[in-house]
Amino acid sequence: MRIRQLSIFMENRSGRLAKITTTIGNAGINIRAMSLADTSDFGILRLIVTDTDKARQALKEQGFTVKVSDVIAVAIPDIPGALGNLLSIIEREGLNVEYMYVVVEKKMEEAILILRFDDLDKAANVLLENDIQVIDEAKVVSV
Repeated sequence: MRIRQLSIFMENRSGRLAKITTTIGNAGINIRAMSLADTSDFGILRLIVTDTDKARQALKEQGFTVKVSDVIAVAIPDIPGALGNLLSIIEREGLNVEYMYVVVEKKMEEAILILRFDDLDKAANVLLENDIQVIDEAKVVSV
């Protein structure tokens, strides 16, 4: 149920994002989901890719600071109120969402959310107990 995500620390300057994405592309790896949070000096780029280990190695060889962490992916209906319902369940169970982002899919019958929780094991159990569809890594990277 856990999905491995790359987090890349990067200076907030021209060309850094291009170098990261070019490095990954040149390694033959496809990016399936991306989130970028930044300040005036630095940013953290979070990626779900088709080959986490290979991407990590390629980025490290280019001098990037890369961390692999676990996240959970869930599918919810692509209808008004679905996200609010999911977040209400999470709040009711006392879970904290540290961050989340969406996987863009070609057929938008459902939205796939990537979520980082303070307690991944509890989160996975709560989601399953509430009939929330938890997605495995193979499905996310094949989107």
